[in-house]
Amino acid sequence: MEPLRTPRAAGPGRGGRGDRGSTAVEYLGFLPVLILIGLAGIQLGLIAYTAQQAGTGARAAARTAAQEDVSGSYARVAKASMTGWVAERARISAPSGEDAVTVTVTVPIPDVLLGLLGDRTVEKSATMPRDD
Repeated sequence: MEPLRTPRAAGPGRGGRGDRGSTAVEYLGFLPVLILIGLAGIQLGLIAYTAQQAGTGARAAARTAAQEDVSGSYARVAKASMTGWVAERARISAPSGEDAVTVTVTVPIPDVLLGLLGDRTVEKSATMPRDD
């Protein structure tokens, strides 16, 4: 009588040799898409952060420009209220208005998408009543 043979499962070194490494190649093909999605997320975060910082600078500048005794230091106060790299790039308009002061802060958005964004800026304005 012959012993019963049980079929062996295909393991390492047995059958299916043509599929080895295909998963790694698939991941490598998808890697540029993942990197682009990650960079887009970072870019959106930079846009939101730059807009928030520009708004903070505009409010601080308008608040300072509305006070007669310190109105000349509005640009310095605006830059001091923003993060260093945002303050360096910011353009602060001269205060305008008679009963209320309006100041506009414009900041270029950093581009991490290798030029896909172009030369975009964030512009925020704030208006404060003048102190009498």
